[in-house]
Amino acid sequence: MKILFVSLGNICTSPLAEGILKYKLNEKKISATIESAGFESYNINEAPNEEVVKFAQKKGIDISKNKCRLFVSEDFDKFDKIYVADSASYRDVQFFARNEDEMKKVEYLLGVVDGTNKAVPKLFLEGEKGLMKLFEILDEACEIIANKIIK
Repeated sequence: MKILFVSLGNICTSPLAEGILKYKLNEKKISATIESAGFESYNINEAPNEEVVKFAQKKGIDISKNKCRLFVSEDFDKFDKIYVADSASYRDVQFFARNEDEMKKVEYLLGVVDGTNKAVPKLFLEGEKGLMKLFEILDEACEIIANKIIK
């Protein structure tokens, strides 16, 4: 299975989701390709947000070596599933889709939890408490995704 998480800047939500899912799959000894990408060029090749990196490390997840990259049309060829964090990311992914079949790979990340097309809240802007809540949301979604991969 090959999964891509997408958020606007690829410095908070999507790299954290990538790290959480990699951690879960590693614990379950499941091999998969997990990456993240975004749409803001000013973050290219930068590490994720420093506070997010530190928070992830407290949870035993190392995302410090992640480097931000842009989403490209070829990601549809490389990945089986693309999870977007919000409606802007969905719209941007849709712009790069070359046909309707490619969009069948795309789902809102929170959709795996509650079936809705709601955005992942930008809780990383709210300090430690916000990061904890964001982690809980992403952890729940990634647990569901990991269980789908196992089945």
